[in-house]
Amino acid sequence: DVQLVESGGGLVQPGGSLKLSCVASGFTFSRRAMTWVRQTPGQELEWVSTVGTDGTNAAYSDSVKGRFTMSRDNIKNTLFLQLNNLKTEDTAMYYCAQGACYSGSACSGLPRGQGTQVTVSS
Repeated sequence: DVQLVESGGGLVQPGGSLKLSCVASGFTFSRRAMTWVRQTPGQELEWVSTVGTDGTNAAYSDSVKGRFTMSRDNIKNTLFLQLNNLKTEDTAMYYCAQGACYSGSACSGLPRGQGTQVTVSS
């Protein structure tokens, strides 16, 4: 079974940074594109970023481009999301998902973990 376990979230002030991790198991991680999505209560799932199997050419939503960086370690089966210059509107539950998608609706059908909460507040 696909298992995805996110960690690294927390409370941070505006302008701060966090690094999220997602440990994958139950499938051949190196052969799958991976995605980060986020969601706030009552809102639709929002696509954040997607990276291919080799970790290059990650794609980002306009809302995070230039502030977030996605990477992966195919030896450790781990996905990362570096969050810099955080804004209050980045507050959400962040999930990693198996596969590639580029919209919230498309991402909703992908397997994802339990999530890690990011709260940006002064």
